[in-house]
Amino acid sequence: HPPPVATDKEEQKRLLENRPDQPQNPKVLRIAIIGAPNAGKSTLSNQLLGRKVFPVSKKVHTTRCKARGVITHEDTQLIILDTPGLTNPLKAKRHKLEEAMLTDPWDSVKRADLVLVLVDVSDHWTRNSLSKEVLKCLSQFPHIPSVLVLNKVDILKKKFLLLEIATDLTEGIVNGKKLEVKSSFKQDSSSSAKCPRQTTWASPPESKVPGSPCGQEKNQAQEGSGLDKSSDGGGAGTQEAPGPRHCGPEDLKDMKGWPHFQEIFMLAALRGEEVDTLKRYLLMQAKPGPWEFHSDVLTNQSPQEICDNIIREKVLEYLPLEVPYGVTQVTEIWEEGECGDLLIMQSLLVPRESHKRMLIGRGGKVISRIAREAGQDLMNVFLCDVRLKLKVEVK
Repeated sequence: HPPPVATDKEEQKRLLENRPDQPQNPKVLRIAIIGAPNAGKSTLSNQLLGRKVFPVSKKVHTTRCKARGVITHEDTQLIILDTPGLTNPLKAKRHKLEEAMLTDPWDSVKRADLVLVLVDVSDHWTRNSLSKEVLKCLSQFPHIPSVLVLNKVDILKKKFLLLEIATDLTEGIVNGKKLEVKSSFKQDSSSSAKCPRQTTWASPPESKVPGSPCGQEKNQAQEGSGLDKSSDGGGAGTQEAPGPRHCGPEDLKDMKGWPHFQEIFMLAALRGEEVDTLKRYLLMQAKPGPWEFHSDVLTNQSPQEICDNIIREKVLEYLPLEVPYGVTQVTEIWEEGECGDLLIMQSLLVPRESHKRMLIGRGGKVISRIAREAGQDLMNVFLCDVRLKLKVEVK
C-alpha cells in the first residue's frame, strides 16, 4: 500500500529531506506526463500512485503547478512529474494562469527519462492529431524516449476507431518500423466491441497505408500494452524509419503525429483499466541509479498544498464557467487533535456577491457538498479523520 502523506508540514519536510533508504542495486525512472489540458494526466498519476494526491476535475487547468509523485516498488523508484496541460499564452491569459504554467511542462520534460503523451480518445475534435504544443515539446527533446497513451478508451463506443487514431498519432511508425495494422476483430460499431488489445501489427504491402509498432513480445507487461505486437507478418515490407531529430516550426506545420513513439498503451485511467500494465512497463524501463526520495515519500507537495488543490478541485467542479478561477483560498486554522484527527478551516474569497451566492448555493448545499467531498479525499490522502470547515467571503 502507498504510504499516507504526513499531516504536519514539518514532518513532511523532514521526510523530503531524509536521505533515501537506498537498496543494494537501486533503479530509477523520471516520467513526465504531458498532453492537452483535461486529457486525464492527474487521474492517471493518481491511479499509478494508488492514492489521490493530485487534483482532478472536468475543467481545464486544474493542475496549476508541477508536482511530483513517488512510487517505490522493491528496488525501483518511479518519479512522476504531473504537469499542467500544455497551453499557449492566449489561453493562459484567458484563464488567468500563472506564467509558470507555460514553462513547467517544458522543465519537466527536460528532466525526464521517459515522456508519456496522454491523448483523450473520447474527444472527437482533437483525438486524431497531437496539439501543436505537444509536438513542439517532443521535437524540442527528440532524444528523450516517448510513449503514447490513449486514455478514456472505455467511453469510445466504436472501438475500431482506436486503430485509426493510433495510426494518425504515430504517423504510422512506432519503435522505428513502418507497419500495417491488421485488426483481429470485426469493425463492429456497437459499444460492446472490445478494445483491440489483440491487434496484430504486421509488415505492409507497399500499396497499403502503414500502421504501427513492431518487435517480438518481450514479457507480460508489454503484452498488455494495448497492442499485441507480432513479427510474423514477414519482414519484406518493413522499413527502418530515420531516428528522431530536432524539428523546426516548418517541419511541425504539416505534422499530425509523432513518428518516434516506442510503445502505445490503451487504457481507462478513471476506472483503472490497464493502468497496472502501464505501471509494469514503467518499472521495467527504470535504469540503475540512486533513489531521489525516501521510500516513505508519496509526493513532494506540502500537506497544505494538497489540501488547497483538493478544495479547489471541488470548487472548479461545482461552479460554472470562469467563476471558480477567481476564487482565492486562505487557510485560517490547521490543527492536529490529540487523537490524530485534523481540523482545517479555510476561507474562500470571491470577487463578487453573486459569486458568493453561487458558491454557497441554495440552503448552503453547494458549499456543504464541497466540504464533504474534499474532506473525504483528504482523509484518503492523510489516512486520518479530517474535519473541514469552509466559509465564503467577498474579498
